[in-house]
Amino acid sequence: MTDRTLTVLLDDDPSGVAVLTLTGELDQHTAPDLTKAVRDAPFTKDRPTVIDLTGLTFCDSTGITVLVMAYQRAEKQDSGLVVAGLDSNLMSVFHIVGLDQILTFAPTLAEAIALLRPAIEP
Repeated sequence: MTDRTLTVLLDDDPSGVAVLTLTGELDQHTAPDLTKAVRDAPFTKDRPTVIDLTGLTFCDSTGITVLVMAYQRAEKQDSGLVVAGLDSNLMSVFHIVGLDQILTFAPTLAEAIALLRPAIEP
C-alpha cells in the first residue's frame, strides 16, 4: 500500500493574496485536508486566493470536487481565485473535465498573484 500524503499550507503573500500551497497527492484520502484549508481561507474581495499546485503529483475526481468547491466559495464571497503551477498532465485532465471553463489558471505563483493584484489595489 502506498503512503499517500498531502501537505496544505495557507500563507499570506505580502501583496495581500492568500496562498494555499499543495504538495503531494490530492485524492479521496487527502481531500479532507484541502477541504478544511478552503474553509479556513479568507476568500474576501480584498483577500483573493491562489491555490498553488506546483508540488501536486496526483489529483483524482475527489480533488477536482474540492477545487470546484473552492471556486464556488470564491464566487459566493465575490473573491478572486487563481490556480497556479499545473503541470501539463494535470492541465490536460482539468481541460478534459471542463475546469478550464470555470477556473482561472496561471503557469506560476508569481503570475497568479499578478492576476489578482488589480482586484485588491485601491
